[in-house]
Amino acid sequence: MSRLKEKYNADVVPDLVKEFGYTSIMSVPKIEKVTLNMGLGEAIQNIKILDSGAEELTLIAGQKAVVTKAKKSIAGFKLRQGMSIGCMVTLRRKKMYDFLDKLFNVALPRVRDFRGLSDKSFDGRANCSLGIKEHIIFPEIDYDKVDKMKGLNITIVTTAKTDAEGLYLLKHLGMPFRN
Repeated sequence: MSRLKEKYNADVVPDLVKEFGYTSIMSVPKIEKVTLNMGLGEAIQNIKILDSGAEELTLIAGQKAVVTKAKKSIAGFKLRQGMSIGCMVTLRRKKMYDFLDKLFNVALPRVRDFRGLSDKSFDGRANCSLGIKEHIIFPEIDYDKVDKMKGLNITIVTTAKTDAEGLYLLKHLGMPFRN
């Protein structure tokens, strides 16, 4: 079992029950999935960017990245429906906890001038989203082999009902929020 999952079961669940007064252990919020998304709009001109992006996302997540295609045609962006424009990975269970552990303890502290994440990054349904400008903060990415800096979006989906519950859950799991 991963370190973060053990921490969740041992420390976070009792804290959440005490804080919010859940009657059943099954009603305690938990993390459902983590989605990593890399939008590569430049892939319209250069398809090699998409290949390297998918390869790097696979390294970061530890799971094969899926190439995403455009749903609509947008003339202003020279984009046609069905063109490959990005890649994504959805992590669940053990891989999700391993990734979050790596994100909280290794990757985010490597961000330049990092002062913590905003607690306003919740969507109203207790799901947290954050954007990373440079994917090289992850230890798996070899800086010398990177052809272009790529950003990625990380969405953490929880089963919590309110943003306050989701914030409490993520804060106690070790997500570095601003004070």
